[in-house]
Amino acid sequence: MTSAVAPALYRVLSPPRSEGGKTVAVFFDANGDLQARAAIAEAPLSVFVEAADVGSVTLRVFTPTKEKGSSDSGALAALACLQARGELLDVVDVRMGEEVLPAQLCGGEWLLRQGDVKVTDTAAVDLSPIGIEARSIQVASVGRPNLVVEAADFTALEAFQADAEAIAAVNRATGTTGLILYAPSGPDRAEVSFRAFGPLKGFLEDSASSNMFACLVGTLGAQGRLPTDTNMLRGAQRMPGAPSRLTAQFTAVPDGAADVWVGGRAERLSP
Repeated sequence: MTSAVAPALYRVLSPPRSEGGKTVAVFFDANGDLQARAAIAEAPLSVFVEAADVGSVTLRVFTPTKEKGSSDSGALAALACLQARGELLDVVDVRMGEEVLPAQLCGGEWLLRQGDVKVTDTAAVDLSPIGIEARSIQVASVGRPNLVVEAADFTALEAFQADAEAIAAVNRATGTTGLILYAPSGPDRAEVSFRAFGPLKGFLEDSASSNMFACLVGTLGAQGRLPTDTNMLRGAQRMPGAPSRLTAQFTAVPDGAADVWVGGRAERLSP
């Protein structure tokens, strides 16, 4: 039997004055057939609060068709919802399946700890299959290695046409699992813009990827291009038709970035 309790709908990681980001349904209980409830929710992602106290939250995350082990977007929506109800401290642990992520409230936005990012240079890479002219190429990893490529400029980033087979071939050739394409600056005063691709992970392009943004932050750190007057960075993720805006907190180190946290805005839509 499914529950009649309606979820709270949130839009997370959306740019200012835009309808991008991801829509998440937050359920305050985890009773009944959760998959059935997620299937009829008005969102591509549903998060169920199994347990919560002032310092910890346990969540289960579902798409309309299957349970998803963890989701940073789902966690951000649930944290914003619980914080608005006055049920959380500013620092909590979030459990999703076997994963536990520290979270902190910073400037009105929840950030999740991604960890330390290690960046290495890579041997010459043939990018001709994906049709991109690169200004620089590195491999960055915070759990999963990603190929990080700087495009010629913002226009080239926006115009890039993704080919799943070509990207997968380049990833296999470089021993990486995803491709991050980026360019400096961006809309709404973003310091960097990027797109994130992962055919080997089961998707062509992600609209809001905390892990890949953390990798990009580490890459900029290894290049000595992170801000020196602040430990915060704003990134514009530019998937066509679904823009997002992410915030990162970091400690710059010579070979990447340490203690990287990523999150962003969470806006309640209804009820």
